[in-house]
Amino acid sequence: MTLEIRSPLAPMEASSVDVIPEGEQWQYEPKWDGFRCIAFRDGAKIELQSKASQPLARYFPEVAAALAQLGAKRFVLDGEIAVAAGRGFSFDALLQRIHPAASRVKRLAAETPAIYVVFDLLADENGKSLLCSPLSERRARLEKFAAAQFEKGSRVHLSPATTKLTQAKKWLTQTGATVDGIIAKRRDLDYRTAERDGMQKIKNFRSADCVIGGFRYGSNTKVVGSLLLGLYSADGLLNHVGFTSGIAAADRPALTKKLEKLIAGPGFTGSAPGGASRWSKGKEDTWQPLKPKLVIEVQYDHVTGNRFRHGTKLLRWRPDKSPAQCSMDQLAQKTSDLLKLLE
Repeated sequence: MTLEIRSPLAPMEASSVDVIPEGEQWQYEPKWDGFRCIAFRDGAKIELQSKASQPLARYFPEVAAALAQLGAKRFVLDGEIAVAAGRGFSFDALLQRIHPAASRVKRLAAETPAIYVVFDLLADENGKSLLCSPLSERRARLEKFAAAQFEKGSRVHLSPATTKLTQAKKWLTQTGATVDGIIAKRRDLDYRTAERDGMQKIKNFRSADCVIGGFRYGSNTKVVGSLLLGLYSADGLLNHVGFTSGIAAADRPALTKKLEKLIAGPGFTGSAPGGASRWSKGKEDTWQPLKPKLVIEVQYDHVTGNRFRHGTKLLRWRPDKSPAQCSMDQLAQKTSDLLKLLE
């Protein structure tokens, strides 16, 4: 027996929509607030791969150990690494685990142990690829795999799934308390790596993962005042799409030092922030360009002309995401028919 799927494997992506899709072809799952992770086991070898194809096993040794305890010796799973906190999950506790010091990782693995929530089976217990099988078959195979392999009290869990819209709506109302929203998947489609046409995510707010392409210092200070956000176009150019300034005062000095180490042109290679501002009485509205290394998730309300109409809210840092994954198509949302509201 041999494992037919190897790392790196680009995970299936989700498009962001405003309403839950309906129909017999859809399956619904909770959206977990964690790090996307594809887990590979080939005998004694365990690999945990992030969404950006980076290794995660060193940061989550307890998850790797739990997978090593399973009876199956070869498999590939798709799921989410999360840290439980009360009735929900703590993304902040998860971020603390991405640390270079092995001693700290070991301590946090004991203090805030992570779990692995599995929602897809990409290679079975014989190592055979299931990528070409429809989700309906993969889900049935996953449920049998979980029943045989996942033990109660283990750090490996099966994510619930349903074809009932009423249950999906119930999960969506729990957003922010126990789940991060819901995911809708086409049951009739194969596993489409790096594609968005077979999976949709629904949240109670709109969010986007953005590259920090530059920053501005605060007024009359050398401490960061706002972060300039960028998204990549289809031709690979980083376009300025807006800003966020909701940075805690206590975090600004350390963040400023971190940003200053990354100062380098051009920052934005497509549309860029303006130079002069009519609100600054003729003074140059300067900004510092950065190497495209940092990714954050921001919450926004409206998009006009491929830009956030207002300032955004910084939700969290995303070290698990590659800047190249921050594309403009995240802003493609279903729009409401306002005329129908007037009928």
